[in-house]
Amino acid sequence: MAHVITDACVSCGACADTCPVGAISEGADHFEIDADACVDCGACADGCPAGAITEG
Repeated sequence: MAHVITDACVSCGACADTCPVGAISEGADHFEIDADACVDCGACADGCPAGAITEG
């Protein structure tokens, strides 16, 4: 199951920098994860300083 970015996201981009498959992009309100591209590795969650990424 892909990870999801919650509204706690501060749009710093740290998650996108850590994603090994490039599944994260900047959305209208905050960064978003492409569930089809996500390999569920958890690197984004580990790299998020706001703790805004959870398992979806």
